[in-house]
Amino acid sequence: MAVGVEIISIGNELLIGKTLNTNAHWLAKRITSLGLKVNRITVVGDDVKQIAESLKEAINRNPQFILTTGGLGPTFDDKTFEGIAEAFKCEVKVDPRASKMVREKYIEYAQEMDCGKFELTPARMKMATIPEGAEPLSNPVGTAPGISIRRRELAVFALPGVPSEMKAIFEESLLPMLKAAAGTLTYFEMSLFVSGIMESEIAPFIDNVMHDNPHIYIKSHPLGAERKPKVELHLSTTAKSVETAKKRVGRALIQLTEIVEAKGGTARMSGKNL
Repeated sequence: MAVGVEIISIGNELLIGKTLNTNAHWLAKRITSLGLKVNRITVVGDDVKQIAESLKEAINRNPQFILTTGGLGPTFDDKTFEGIAEAFKCEVKVDPRASKMVREKYIEYAQEMDCGKFELTPARMKMATIPEGAEPLSNPVGTAPGISIRRRELAVFALPGVPSEMKAIFEESLLPMLKAAAGTLTYFEMSLFVSGIMESEIAPFIDNVMHDNPHIYIKSHPLGAERKPKVELHLSTTAKSVETAKKRVGRALIQLTEIVEAKGGTARMSGKNL
């Protein structure tokens, strides 16, 4: 069974439609590619109670990992650490390790801009004020550290909302841990592009193929108009080895192709080579 992961995206800008949630898209794709399963993506505003409630609800669903993005910066509406602290019933305090990370970044910025001394203002120290018991995660390309909190079998990670910073911390600090949790699990996907048959005509046969191949998930995506039907059939599976995953998808692809051709349509494969 795939390891369960939940993503909580934080920010009013996501809820009002100003910012596209590319972080959740990137994380979901990256996590899935490792063989882990994203069970839910939640979006909440910059509100301590919303963040805390969404985190507690996620914890009650027993995932192995919860990732949050956004709300780690120096401004008044960056409230993720406070929300996490409320969910775990702890305080937020200046962490010496996080403070050192922030200080070193501003020293680096001051040297690059040749602007002399810098001051660790309250706004800057806010980024080093993290929930008790959390471990700061170094930010290779930005200022605000991420954090990790462990509670028994659960690991919670808070990542910045700036995409480049989120990705950098993920790859440096989270990736080894997630790979270890996935073990030999492998995700594999292929697409079959079908022309000449409407999605509604293919639908019953998708059910049949999934019944015959219980480890395969097939999702249809209409690409054309009803009068000129084109459909992408996306097949995916998670298995304990690459060979098993490829065999599963291969069997289902052959079955689907035979059905499409029997109905007078054409099918073209695309994706990783079998």
